Amino acid sequence: MSGEGVRQFTVALDDDGIRVDRWCKRHLDGTSFTTVAKWARTGQLRLDGARVGPGDRVQAGQVVRVPPPEPVRVDAKPERQRAPLSDDEIAFARELVIHRDAQALVLNKPPGLATQGGTKTTAHVDGLLDALQDESQGRPKLVHRLDKDTSGALLVARTSRAAAFFAKAFSGRTAKKVYWALIVDVPSIDDGMIELPIAKQPGTGGEKMHVDEAEGQAARTRYRVIERAGNRTAWVELQPLTGRTHQLRVHMAAIGHPIVGDGKYGGPAAFLTGGISRKMHLHARRIRVDHPDGGEIDVTAELPSHFSESLASLGFEAMAGDMMPLDERAPPTREEKKARARAHAKTVRKERRGERRSRAGGEGKSGEGRGGEGRGGGRRG
Repeated sequence: MSGEGVRQFTVALDDDGIRVDRWCKRHLDGTSFTTVAKWARTGQLRLDGARVGPGDRVQAGQVVRVPPPEPVRVDAKPERQRAPLSDDEIAFARELVIHRDAQALVLNKPPGLATQGGTKTTAHVDGLLDALQDESQGRPKLVHRLDKDTSGALLVARTSRAAAFFAKAFSGRTAKKVYWALIVDVPSIDDGMIELPIAKQPGTGGEKMHVDEAEGQAARTRYRVIERAGNRTAWVELQPLTGRTHQLRVHMAAIGHPIVGDGKYGGPAAFLTGGISRKMHLHARRIRVDHPDGGEIDVTAELPSHFSESLASLGFEAMAGDMMPLDERAPPTREEKKARARAHAKTVRKERRGERRSRAGGEGKSGEGRGGEGRGGGRRG
C-alpha cells in the first residue's frame, strides 16, 4: 500500500485468476460492485498501470491500483465485532479437526451444533473458526453446510484459492459425500434412486422443505441398504447427487422411510422404542474431493456416540458400511436416459434409411445390367 494517497497492492498467488471485483471484495472491506464499476469507469482502477473492468481477471504478481479510502463518517455505525473465544471454545474447536493440510481442514461436526449463525443461534461452527486461523493464511472459510442435527465430515478451506476451488467442486458435483442413516422400516428395493423436486414449504418461512413436482428444484438421492433389523429399521448409505436444503431428510420421508429421530419430516413415526436415541441418526461419514494442489482429500468421520450405540444395540457392525464401494460416476438422470434413447433411436433410423437406399441402388444397377445385356444381344443378332 502506498501512503495515504492512491493504494497499490500486489496480487498474491491465492488470488491468481479471480475477477477484479472479487479481488476488491476480498481485500477492500465494504467495497461494493457498484463502487468497483465506478472506479473502472473513471479510470481510477488500474492493473499494472492499465485500465481494467470489474470482470477482468488478475494474475499473481500484478499490481492493483485503487483510489484512497473514503473518510469514515462520524455517524456511521461501528462494525459488529466477533466476541473473542474462550480457552474452552478454542480447545473444543481444535478437537473437531480430523484432517489438516495447507489448503483445507475437515472437521467432525457434532450433532446439535449449527454450521452458521442465525436467529437465536449463537453457537455455531463459523463462530469457532477464529480458533483455527493461521496468521499467514487468515481465517478459514466454510464451503458447504451440514444441518444442525446432522453430524460428520465438514470441509473448511484455509485459503481464498482453496475456497473457490472447493466451491466449484461442490457446485459441479465432483465432490463425493457419503452419509449413513438409520431409517424407519425397510425399503422394498435395496439399491434405489430418488428423483423428487424440492421447494420451500409455504408458510414455514423457508424453515421447512417439501416435495413439489410443479415448482421444486431437481433433486436426486442414491440410497443403498447396508443392514436391516427385521422390518423395524434399516441402516442405509445415502449419496446426495444434488445439494438441496434438507434433501436427504425430505427424500427419505417422502418414500415412507423417515430418518430415525427426524421429527421435523417424519413426525412421531420417526422415533423408535427399545432404547434407540431420539436424536437424529444422520451422519456425514465420508467426504472425497480433489485437492487444489493435486491429489485428493478422502476423509472418514467417526460416528457420534448415540449413533454408534444404536448400531450396536441393533446388532450392526460399522465395518459393513465402510465396505460399500464409492460410485465413481453418478447414475444418469431421467432426462439423460431419455436423451440417450432419442439419440439411439435416431441412429437406428439413419441405419435403416441407409439400408433401404443401398437395396434400392443395388436393384437399379442390377436392372441396368440386364437391360444392357439384352440390348447388346440384340445388336449382336
